[in-house]
Amino acid sequence: MGAMEQSAEAVRSRGRVVIADDDVLLREGLASLLDRAGYEVVGQAGDRDELLELVRSEQPDLAIVDIRMPPTGTTEGLEAARVIREESPATAILVLSAHVEVEHAMDLLASGERSGYLLKSRITDVDDFLETLDRVTKGGTAVDPALVRELVDARRVSDPLADLSPREREVLALMAEGRSNAGIAHRLWVTDGTVEKHVHSILGKLRLPDTDEDHRRVLAVIAFLEAR
Repeated sequence: MGAMEQSAEAVRSRGRVVIADDDVLLREGLASLLDRAGYEVVGQAGDRDELLELVRSEQPDLAIVDIRMPPTGTTEGLEAARVIREESPATAILVLSAHVEVEHAMDLLASGERSGYLLKSRITDVDDFLETLDRVTKGGTAVDPALVRELVDARRVSDPLADLSPREREVLALMAEGRSNAGIAHRLWVTDGTVEKHVHSILGKLRLPDTDEDHRRVLAVIAFLEAR
């Protein structure tokens, strides 16, 4: 292998990805963007069956999936995501949607780590989009800020988040976006120690025990998403 080939291979280190969307222009645009950013695009699909066949044959690190695909244009993408989660748990899943669809987002994110829900309009912020892909691929979760805002604004009498202070709700919302303590501290202009205290308080108020079996941050985010 020549020096140029070795250099190109070294750059292509962010992961192997498949893209599923019936919009050819969007799909090709994403493929071009990811290729330039260092991802290896190992396949593209225009419908659910093509996507599942690709994932089964390529076993990618990440699948980017439109929530609505042929033949009915309803929830084929979400149904495919469920199958991928069951058959290929090592493949991270990022679902794209044109609009905030709370129930569909909750269904995906409740499955745990290595998953995300993002509005297509968010792709215009390239750096933020790539950061989201990296976070999900590495095992994190990502929730579109528009969905977070809708859930924060929702109120129920039996809201399990009722005991949280406004600042704790803000911290939890950023946790739901997949931010680390350091990332939250940077966003809120506070110290890492302050964020750590807020997170400890949130987990305590949500009655999430510290055990080896459960990831408490993920459980806190799920509680946040269900409180609508």
